[in-house]
Amino acid sequence: MVPLRDNNPTRSTPLVTYGIITLNVVVFVHELRLGESLNQFFQLWALVPAELTANLQGQPTDLPHPAWITLFTSQFLHGGLLHIAGNMLFLWVFGNNVEDQLGRLKYIVFYLSCGALAALSQWFFNIHSDIPSLGASGAIAGVMGAYIIRFPRAEVLTLIPLGFFWWTVNLPAIFFLGFWFAQQAFNSVASLNAPMNMGGIAYWAHAGGFVFGALLGPLLGLFNDRPQR
Repeated sequence: MVPLRDNNPTRSTPLVTYGIITLNVVVFVHELRLGESLNQFFQLWALVPAELTANLQGQPTDLPHPAWITLFTSQFLHGGLLHIAGNMLFLWVFGNNVEDQLGRLKYIVFYLSCGALAALSQWFFNIHSDIPSLGASGAIAGVMGAYIIRFPRAEVLTLIPLGFFWWTVNLPAIFFLGFWFAQQAFNSVASLNAPMNMGGIAYWAHAGGFVFGALLGPLLGLFNDRPQR
């Protein structure tokens, strides 16, 4: 199931959303040029739970910077083309209206905060893992959490595969995003039985980011009336 567009048009140009997408693409292009040193780059700037745990306990780490910085830098790293393409598609679809509703400055604070809190959600359940955690999905899940409570009836044109055919249907955001969140929550609980260092999808970051987005959005003015432009 893939979201293609939102039928609720934004009132202004979503410059921050476009800027975040651009920055992610620039960093990804840089990753492609690193070659064999990519893993070292991820170890430095992705969130490694064991490093953050050591840092919080006052123990020395191999990082040249405080480990908490990676709560933010990891949001702009991606592990492959499909990873970044999927994340940026969801951000492009849902970010514009949330940015317009919050305003650009608050949206930046909201986005980075959701990403950091999402990363902490994943860390909490894997505090001794050495597997780098990276990607914008936690922050984008926060955007989706804010979107579902502010625009629950906005229709999303959704592409559904049916064997060799594709079917398009307009689904209310509350159903599309509600189904997505239910998947992440279920997989988060299921992942508790997985070996700690297996890697994979950061389901707790997705579910946590979504919840924090739904909570932070109203606190930052998600439901404030903004003048029609």
